[in-house]
Amino acid sequence: MTHPVIPQVIELATPIADQLGLEIVDAIFQTNHSPPVLRVDVRNLTQDDTGLDDCEQMSIALSDCLDTANLLPDAYVLEVSSPGVSDMLSSDRDFAVFKGFPVEVQLSEPYKGKRTWVGKLVERNEEKLRLNQKGRAISLPRPLVQSVRLSSDSDS
Repeated sequence: MTHPVIPQVIELATPIADQLGLEIVDAIFQTNHSPPVLRVDVRNLTQDDTGLDDCEQMSIALSDCLDTANLLPDAYVLEVSSPGVSDMLSSDRDFAVFKGFPVEVQLSEPYKGKRTWVGKLVERNEEKLRLNQKGRAISLPRPLVQSVRLSSDSDS
C-alpha cells in the first residue's frame, strides 16, 4: 500500500524532474527504517542510462523543495536513484523499447476465458495491448490490463 505522502511527493518532484530532463519512475516511503527512507527513482529522458550526476542534481533540488514544503516534519533519509532494469513494463518508452520481446500479461478479469496471456509484444495504444502469439494476433482491452512483465518464454 502506498504511503499517503507519496502523491504529494510526486506532485512536488515532477516539475523538478522535468526541468532536469528526468522522469519520476517510482517513489516509496519506507517507514520501517529509523529514520524512515524516502526513495525516489528517476530516469533520464535524453540518455539511455541515468547517471550519478542526474541523481545528485535531483536529490539536491528535491531536498530543498521538501524542506520548504514541510511534508515530512520528522527526520528522514532521501535517496534518489535509477530504477535499473525492471521486468515490469509501465511507461510508453518501455513498450516501445521492448516491442517484439516475449511478455506475460495479467488481466484484472478474464478475457476470452483467460486472465494470463503470453506472447510477443506488438504495441500498446489507448484502447488495446496487442500481442503476437505464435503468429496469431491477439488484442487485449487495455482497461483490463493489470500488469505486463517481460517473460523468459521465447516460444511465444
